[in-house]
Amino acid sequence: MLQLDDVSVRYGTEVALDRVGLHLPDGQVLAVLGPSGCGKSTLLRAVAGLEPLTTGSLSFDGADLRRVPTHRRGFALMFQDGQLFASKSVAQNIGYPLRLRRRAKAATTARVEELLDLVGLGGYGARRPETLSGGERQRVALARALAVEPRLLLLDEPLSALDAALRERLALDLRRIITASGTTTLMVTHDHEEAFAIADRMALMRDGRVVQEGEPAQVWANPVDAETALFLGYDRVLEGVAARTVLGAAGLAGEGPVALRRSALEVAADGPLEAVVRSSRAAPEVVRLVVEIPSVGEIAAVATTSEVAPGPGLKVRLRVVGDRLAVIGKNATAGLVP
Repeated sequence: MLQLDDVSVRYGTEVALDRVGLHLPDGQVLAVLGPSGCGKSTLLRAVAGLEPLTTGSLSFDGADLRRVPTHRRGFALMFQDGQLFASKSVAQNIGYPLRLRRRAKAATTARVEELLDLVGLGGYGARRPETLSGGERQRVALARALAVEPRLLLLDEPLSALDAALRERLALDLRRIITASGTTTLMVTHDHEEAFAIADRMALMRDGRVVQEGEPAQVWANPVDAETALFLGYDRVLEGVAARTVLGAAGLAGEGPVALRRSALEVAADGPLEAVVRSSRAAPEVVRLVVEIPSVGEIAAVATTSEVAPGPGLKVRLRVVGDRLAVIGKNATAGLVP
């Protein structure tokens, strides 16, 4: 198990990590998530041994790592651009760390073939990196990182260089590959959908601190504060009368604040909320509306495409879809810092 206790990293007066506490059980995937500059990359580099700790402790399986150099930690680091050798074939790229360790040629060849099959690139060994797609190159980089069976795999924004459609497909493949290899993995990313697809647990960072951690579905359903909710992809956060109005329509007690997805309010003939449509735009599978609700104001809503799309100025009734909202702070698991 990877364990961080009260870990801080400072550069002079600048605080990059502030008393971070995290643990990663054996065989699990932990995604550290946050916007640029939040400290997640510094955290990854500190675990790799590339950044010295200012305070705190870092251990793996109970052994203190603070004075263990990077090359003796038994970890593998995969960067977002893969950093493949253009002059080497796919098989040579994957086998490179094994040759550095003077593994027997037959054992290296067998391990490379095993990894090519694992990442879905069987038969690609003789190809050059420039002949591969972006997703294929990332698979090769992942295979190379797994070649020496690391105790811990460190992924630095592994899919950020890919387009959105490929990123979504490869995220599921990445989850399958890591699970099949049984490798304990720490990943940093700014993409919450990527974290949801790959990780067993996630930790949200802001300003160098962990503000919330837990299972992805748990964090999504219970954001600790408004800023976290908006980062996770909720569209609006309502407070006061507006929050009470929406919660009451959903049959929920409470004062809020409440975070809403863009599709949390849906046109329904028997809905409890009355609204006036201000704008209407067709989108795949739904019609996206902006409506005005008394005591709430203008807010996003949707109508299904099977219905006649309500135009501007028309009155509609809305229902609240209960699993598309979250009461902020309710049952949230805050970061492991005071």
